[in-house]
Amino acid sequence: MQPVICSVLLLAGASALLAQTNVTTPTTTPSPTPPEVTPLELPGSEPFVYRHAGTNELRLHVVKPAGWKASDKNPCLVMFFGGGWASGTPEKSVGWAKWAAKLGMVGVAPDYRTRKRLGGTPEDCISDARAAVRWVQEHAAELGIDPAKIAVMGTSAGGHIAAWTAITKKGPGADDHGSPDPLPAALILLNPVSDTKDGGYGGTKRFGGSAERALACSVPDQMPATMPPVLIFHGTKDETVPYANSAGLMEKLKANGNRCELVTFDGLGHSYYSSKFGEAGAAAKIKTQDEAARFLVSLGLVPLPPAPAKAGELE
Repeated sequence: MQPVICSVLLLAGASALLAQTNVTTPTTTPSPTPPEVTPLELPGSEPFVYRHAGTNELRLHVVKPAGWKASDKNPCLVMFFGGGWASGTPEKSVGWAKWAAKLGMVGVAPDYRTRKRLGGTPEDCISDARAAVRWVQEHAAELGIDPAKIAVMGTSAGGHIAAWTAITKKGPGADDHGSPDPLPAALILLNPVSDTKDGGYGGTKRFGGSAERALACSVPDQMPATMPPVLIFHGTKDETVPYANSAGLMEKLKANGNRCELVTFDGLGHSYYSSKFGEAGAAAKIKTQDEAARFLVSLGLVPLPPAPAKAGELE
């Protein structure tokens, strides 16, 4: 009888062990991401309302260089944050405005109608970007800015709307009031959205299924033959915005006789200079600052070559 007793005991032990392994442990529901808050002011900058869109007051945040005087005619850098036209705030771009101020420029970080925060469409974002640059031009005297020396910069979807500030035709937004005049002196685009058709970022799915809307917002399809000098940065492993889109944009710009440079980061993805790429991202951040400064110097927008960038300099 002993073998039978042993078998029973073994089966009982196995059943108890199985029961323990099948115990369901309570799961903790992750806290939802808090909604983004529109900043009314940002440290180190001065806010201005540049546009009323419905019930929305849209602000831009101005950073002035050391020794600034209203009588000066400083160059200016307007920087648009990214976020797929859906998210983001000027908190993400004011660091570039501060960087520009260190070069002797007036730095500007505008807000615009993102979808999640202000219910905007890509067309609204384009309209707001163009309005922001026009406002800076119209208030150049009080801001100490030369309206002919405004460079416009943007990252990802911010690069898309930055490029639209240099397109002369009427924008696709219902409340678009035209392009800035004069057009920007230069464009600096970081992993930019350019082609918004199905071969690029966005496509019809981001335009309510409308291929017509996607085409109307596509930079290479809507830009004129003559464009300002353009500097583009892009990682080759970008799975959000295809690297090929930036390469194609450069080819089209150069084919039309425009100046365009493409700085490539091999093996890096979208938002290539973020901390998620470790040392490679940190090095890419420094190179982006240095190459952008060199580009601005070459155009006479920054009077003196700046010192090489340091890690962590850009917020």
